[in-house]
Amino acid sequence: MKQLEQTITSLEVAEMMEIKHYQVLEKLEGTKNAKGIIPTMTNHKIMVSDYFQESTYKDTSGKTNKCYKVTKLGCDFLANKFTGEKGILFTAKYVKRFHEMEEIITKPTCMEDILIFNLQEMKAVKEKMNEQDQKLKCIGTKVDGIKDIVALNPTDWRKETTDLINRMAHNLGGYEHIRAIREESYKLLEQRYGVALSIRLTNKKRRMAEEGICKSKRDKLSNLDVIAEDKKLVEGYTAIIKEMAIKYGVA
Repeated sequence: MKQLEQTITSLEVAEMMEIKHYQVLEKLEGTKNAKGIIPTMTNHKIMVSDYFQESTYKDTSGKTNKCYKVTKLGCDFLANKFTGEKGILFTAKYVKRFHEMEEIITKPTCMEDILIFNLQEMKAVKEKMNEQDQKLKCIGTKVDGIKDIVALNPTDWRKETTDLINRMAHNLGGYEHIRAIREESYKLLEQRYGVALSIRLTNKKRRMAEEGICKSKRDKLSNLDVIAEDKKLVEGYTAIIKEMAIKYGVA
């Protein structure tokens, strides 16, 4: 986009300082009795154009007169030459003026620039909309996942809870996390329902032994078999697995 040079004229400087224009020129160029800012800079090989740039203007009679374009650096320099109220007021005025010019520079200044500016805005809006679409899709996927969890079938709870545990482990990095997840679920169940699954499992194995059921079959028993004997524990366990599935991002 086309860049505008940020300068104000020495006429504006004079107006802001509330002095005559010739007084500004005298400060810049010097007089017979005092060396000016520009000659001093030139003698010390300072790039004068970074601060002041010679120019002209036409007065009300049409006559061409000398003036200077003053950059922000030049204004900063001049502000340091004035102390007290005059310096403060000049600083406030030129800072505001350059701020206004900054705002103009950021706006398009021709049809080509306006078109580019509008296309950039449209692109930004489109990207924002695509980003929102992706977020909505992600939310939709999560909602669908939560629906699946909430709709967990109580009659097939063992298979479905096992599937959720496997998915939780996968989200955590691998199936080696399955055991820790199961232990967490059993601990939560014991805390909420005031039961000791290990004691119930031991008692169940003892009863089966008394009934003459072979050891290999007894050894295959798990906490899930204990849970299966109590409807409240089944409901509690499936509820806990649902909560954990949401916690571990399965949804």
